[in-house]
Amino acid sequence: MASIQTLSDADRRVLARWAAACAERVLPLFDADAGAVREIRDAVERTRRYSRGDSSAADEIGKRMVAVKAAKAATTAAGAAAARSVAQAAAVAHMGAHALGAAAYATKAVSLASGGRPGAVAEEIRWQLGQLSDRERAALRLLPPLGADSSGPLCEGLLSRGILGATIREIQVDVGSTPTLTPGVA
Repeated sequence: MASIQTLSDADRRVLARWAAACAERVLPLFDADAGAVREIRDAVERTRRYSRGDSSAADEIGKRMVAVKAAKAATTAAGAAAARSVAQAAAVAHMGAHALGAAAYATKAVSLASGGRPGAVAEEIRWQLGQLSDRERAALRLLPPLGADSSGPLCEGLLSRGILGATIREIQVDVGSTPTLTPGVA
């Protein structure tokens, strides 16, 4: 049985557009050798093609690790987070929940690049939420709350901690897929 975090192919295609937008926004933070930059940019374009229906899930699933490997070439922590955002976006063809990972890593990249500028993280999350269409919001509501399901990226793990987890929780609260959090409880 497929994980609830997988979603239908139609819902994954809908979310791939938003995930690619989140990743592309932080792409300028990725600095690496020309080959890695080319692979990261290609992963964003492949995600966009998948979202438009111009490639299959099988094609994209077979290529999703290319961006993960290219991320290792990043020269800064912000750049590595930006590349991981791209890798998460590329993985949406495999599992819809990766769209939240793309947004979370984009926020982490902005946080690392902002030098502690107050409001940078809130501005990024606000921008991400502003990019969501009604169909994308509906698809995100189909996902389980962060940490409630162990069969995918939204399990208790890397995406559930720190700025990554805080970003995903904020997005899930905003789209109405999880109860409002009690202040001070994460």
